[in-house]
Amino acid sequence: MTNRGVYGAAFPLFNDMIVPYLVASANEEQRKRWFPALASGEKIAAIAMTEPGAGSDLQGVRTTAVDAGDHYVLNGQKTFISNGILADLVIVVARTDPEAGHQGISLLMVERGMEGFERGRNLDKVGQHAQDTAELFFEDVRVPKENLLGEEGQGFVYLMTNLSQERLSIAVSAASACERILEDTLTYAKERTAFGKPIGKFQHNRFVVAEMATDAHIARVFIDDCIKRHVAGELDTATASMAKWWTTELQKKLVDQGVQMHGGYGYMMEYPIARAFVNSRVQTIYGGTTEIQKEIIGRSLGL
Repeated sequence: MTNRGVYGAAFPLFNDMIVPYLVASANEEQRKRWFPALASGEKIAAIAMTEPGAGSDLQGVRTTAVDAGDHYVLNGQKTFISNGILADLVIVVARTDPEAGHQGISLLMVERGMEGFERGRNLDKVGQHAQDTAELFFEDVRVPKENLLGEEGQGFVYLMTNLSQERLSIAVSAASACERILEDTLTYAKERTAFGKPIGKFQHNRFVVAEMATDAHIARVFIDDCIKRHVAGELDTATASMAKWWTTELQKKLVDQGVQMHGGYGYMMEYPIARAFVNSRVQTIYGGTTEIQKEIIGRSLGL
C-alpha cells in the first residue's frame, strides 16, 4: 500500500517472485534475452499458476504442454493472474507429463505475441482496482524448447522453493499496511471531535488505538526477524507461513477497527481507510490462503 493507498502494477510480485525464478533457473542465453528489458522496466512479467479448478492445490493444474520436438504445444486456461494484462513475459505452470503427478509439472516462458496466447477481461475485483488481474488462455501455443525454465518436470520443486519468499513479501506489505492504518486512525482520533473533545480521548477509543499500536509493533518485530533469517538463508517454510497468515489476518483486523473509528467517514471511498478496507481483503487469500498456511505449519509440527 502506497501513501495514497493505490495498488498499481504488482511490482512486489515482479521483484520478489518472478525475478528469483529467473535468477535461480534461467540459463545464460535466457538471461541475456530477458533480463535487460525486465531490469529497465521496458517489459513486465507475470506468473500463471492458478486455474479455474486449481488454486492452492498446484498438483491439480490441468494446463498441458505436449512435447512436439523442438517446441511444446501449450493448451489451457489461467485465472486471477496479477499483471496479466500488462505482462510481456509470463511464467506458465503446465503439465509436461500428465502421468507423473507433481513430477510432471514444468515452467514455460510464454511471450507476448505468441500465436494462440490470448488475454481475457481485466477482472472486476472488490479492491486493488489500479492493478490488473486477468484471465489467460492458451490454445495450441507453440512454445520453443528454448523457453523452458530450468529442467522439465522440476516445476513443482521450483514453485515450492520460491513460495516462501512470496509469502514473506506479502507479510512485509501487510506489516507496512498495519502501520499506515494505525497512522491514519491515530490522526483521525486526534482531529475528530465529539461531545466537545477529540474522540481519541474517550477511554474505549484510546484503548482500541493502544491495542492497534501494540499489534502493529509486534508485526514489525516479527517481520524484521523473518527478513534477517531470509537474507541469511535460514527462513524455513513454516515460519514464512506463520508470517503470511498472521500479518494478513492482523491487517484485516486493524483496518476493520480503523473503519469503525472513522464512523460514517470510514465508509466513504475518498478516505484512505475505506480504500485500505477493500484493498486489504485479498491479502489472506492470494499467495496461499490462511487455511493453507496453517496446514503447512501444522504438518511441520508433526500433526
